[in-house]
Amino acid sequence: MDKTVETYRRQAAERAVDLVESGMVVGLGHGNTALFAVRRVAELLSRGDLNDVIGVPCSRSVAAEAERLGIPLTDLENHPVVDVTIDGADEVDPNLNLIKGGGGALLREKIVAQATEREVIVVDEAKLSPMLGTQRPVPIEVVPFGWRPELEFLSSLGAEADLRLWKYDTPFESDQGNLILDANFGPIDDLYALAALLNARASIVGHGLFLGLASVVVVAGSEGVRVLRVEEGV
Repeated sequence: MDKTVETYRRQAAERAVDLVESGMVVGLGHGNTALFAVRRVAELLSRGDLNDVIGVPCSRSVAAEAERLGIPLTDLENHPVVDVTIDGADEVDPNLNLIKGGGGALLREKIVAQATEREVIVVDEAKLSPMLGTQRPVPIEVVPFGWRPELEFLSSLGAEADLRLWKYDTPFESDQGNLILDANFGPIDDLYALAALLNARASIVGHGLFLGLASVVVVAGSEGVRVLRVEEGV
């Protein structure tokens, strides 16, 4: 990772952690940027600046890192309402809609986001976009049994879609054992219409369009750190 970009991401994540208060249930997002927030929460807990914070991890790898850092963990069965979640994003539009899932944890991330009272997204300025799909494909999580028909379905919608591969050209598997199709639609004119089409497909268990879920987006870049809200836009 470019050192400047790494610095921006750390700055955004640490600013977002300022929104965490003692006694909160905190969603711990997946990905490099969110990991900076996890480490910051752990640091504040170890110093005693935060107390009685428990985390809901969005992936197994985040859970392992949080445990290593000494953050007490819980789950949605025991804490179905999350006070605040700090997570990253792959692309952010002026209405704070997001594309997420580049790291492969989109299903768990969306489940936690939908259980969260305040979803805080942290990004570097390069993730800001005038229209979703301009920069990134949309990750689509599918059950292995039905991945090929969904690939054809996505192609019928005009997307260039591919099965995500992992090491040695083996299919990437999510924490739920599902596969991911990366669908490049180009700039998406009607996000909600596309989301509805994806939601209607039985084999699609999750997609990377996070619409209307972000409360604020913390952006770091060459001009410092700023906090975006829906009324302000990108």
